[in-house]
Amino acid sequence: MRMKGKSGIVTAAASGIGRSGVLTLAREGAKVAIVDRDEAAAKALADEVRGNGGTAIAIAGDLSSEEFSREIVARAVESFGELTFLWNHVGIPGPSTFEDLDMAEYDQAFNLNVRTCVVSTIAAIPHLKRAGGGAVLFTASTSAVLGSPMSPIYSASKAALVALTRSLAKRYGPDNIRLNCVSPGSVDTPMLRTFFNRGDAGRSASEVEDVIKARVSAYPLRRIARPEDIANAALYLLSDEASFVTGTMLVVDGGLTA
Repeated sequence: MRMKGKSGIVTAAASGIGRSGVLTLAREGAKVAIVDRDEAAAKALADEVRGNGGTAIAIAGDLSSEEFSREIVARAVESFGELTFLWNHVGIPGPSTFEDLDMAEYDQAFNLNVRTCVVSTIAAIPHLKRAGGGAVLFTASTSAVLGSPMSPIYSASKAALVALTRSLAKRYGPDNIRLNCVSPGSVDTPMLRTFFNRGDAGRSASEVEDVIKARVSAYPLRRIARPEDIANAALYLLSDEASFVTGTMLVVDGGLTA
């Protein structure tokens, strides 16, 4: 079991990539705090993990709150006794506009995509030090590398996470704390549908699916990612198998950026 003896947090964990990540980490022996604003979904996932013989707790709340972003760390440590990993997965697509950009939407995107990750990581660092080291993972995006004309603010926020990863990896390497980010391309999740439907209120569900299917031709592997593809990459980066991997961005995109 690759995560035996590990305990930590996954944010935005009740659906999509986060959900798959929780199930994967728990299956490999990790104790997982499931953080999500959807309390019912978080509790159901925790019940599922426990039903499969794993250990999990559900913590529901709004990560745009600085207080809550700190609280999740304290509650995980209280439940598990220590903290050895943190997966900052929370994020939103943000606005699709630029010239008529609503700065409130800009603030919301950077708050959830960057600021809350900073706050949770600050709260986690002392506990990771006490544990003798550990791992922090951020979910970035291929948009941080390629840029996205339909999502310039999303791209900028994800690029910020890449720079943060590299900087903190150098800062906390001497404490045996590794910081990495995983950068997915398109992933078959509910968020992907939201991503492709912004600014197109008249686009039907079937039209959104057509847009997603059209994306397949851009990928050399001729499919978009499944949530478990990203979860498996996260498992590697959070496990001791990646004990000499820090400050890196692992792109999981079926060859899109090649």
